[in-house]
Amino acid sequence: MSELNPFLIAQRQLDECARILDLDDSVREILRVPMREMHVSIPVRMDNGKTRVFQGFRVQYNDARGPTKGGIRFHPDETVDTVRALAAWMTWKAAVVDIPLGGGKGGVICNPKQMSDGELERLSRGYIQAISRMVGPENDVPAPDVYTTPQIMAWMMDEYSKIMQKNQFGMITGKPLELGGSAGRGDATARGGCYTIREAADHVGLDLKGATVAIQGYGNAGYFAGILVSSLFGCKVVAVSDSRGGIFIEDGLNCEAVFEHKAMTGSVVDFPDTMPISNEDLLELDVDILIPAALENVITDENASNIKAKIICELANGPTTPEADDILYKNDVHVIPDFLANAGGVTVSYFEMVQNFYMYYWEEELIHERLDKKMTRAYHATLHAFMKYKINMRQAAYVVAVERVVEAMRLRGRL
Repeated sequence: MSELNPFLIAQRQLDECARILDLDDSVREILRVPMREMHVSIPVRMDNGKTRVFQGFRVQYNDARGPTKGGIRFHPDETVDTVRALAAWMTWKAAVVDIPLGGGKGGVICNPKQMSDGELERLSRGYIQAISRMVGPENDVPAPDVYTTPQIMAWMMDEYSKIMQKNQFGMITGKPLELGGSAGRGDATARGGCYTIREAADHVGLDLKGATVAIQGYGNAGYFAGILVSSLFGCKVVAVSDSRGGIFIEDGLNCEAVFEHKAMTGSVVDFPDTMPISNEDLLELDVDILIPAALENVITDENASNIKAKIICELANGPTTPEADDILYKNDVHVIPDFLANAGGVTVSYFEMVQNFYMYYWEEELIHERLDKKMTRAYHATLHAFMKYKINMRQAAYVVAVERVVEAMRLRGRL
């Protein structure tokens, strides 16, 4: 459906921000479209001896505040419009947490679940060969995203190093620790989101000890979110789900045990002593905190009025449509928008870049401390705009981010 095209949604969100800030039309037009994008064809020799050609993309949205930064997705349903939207959101994400980076994103149309490790390695290296002229530590720094891993980042770093004929650890983040990765990167997205939940709970007057939580999506971000809200705040995770379905138990789940069950069976479904629940019904549970941690456009005008959570922490990118935002705001649901809530990942990726540049690596405790400070400041900057302009939290995050990008463009003489 065209109205659920993620890039059109990203543009609509920007247009609304431009209206609030009364931006000049020429500035708005610059910010509505990517600065640069590349479409590539990647021939890969498969294990059966045949060659398949995969389509890939890399989008650099805006680099006014620094080198572009953004993940690489391997997904069968990848589209260039999804990549454009994610690159736009990365621009605002880096700006809202005030790190000196712009926004980029990449993707390859493929199904990693149906590919061997050898095929994935050849695809990863082929993708980097195809986009090597665009990326680099001072140009555009990729990272993991959906269905890409630290191992894939290692292959990509190695391929780029071969092309440049020298080690280039800083050309990509999310690497294994042994190859210049950062401590604290594994749970960074979820941990950053948890810091914003803590601040949001204080704002809405919610006692987190014993607060109930439902998590849609039990991959990296969803799993760590469950572990952290339990261990840091004493919350009770009552429901989780993945692409095959969900589980619910009123007394709360052991998130580690659920993760082990998923590792063995491929899904959270059929975890002992739980009730089955659909992904759709999970969103409408009577819980204190809802964490969408899966894919785009799951909260729409069709279900937003049924959401009972007091706080929504969007660890997924683009889980809520603009129409749903209006409904949630009217219903006094406090939404921590995606490009603020899940900015912990890019923040620790930035820390990884810094460590790569000067070849000295920080202890995990220091990573957590600096991440907490960044996320807390970003949340309160957004909350300030929320109260000042009397707008929803997504619009407020846009106001903070867009003002910073526009000011950088103005100072550089681009406007």
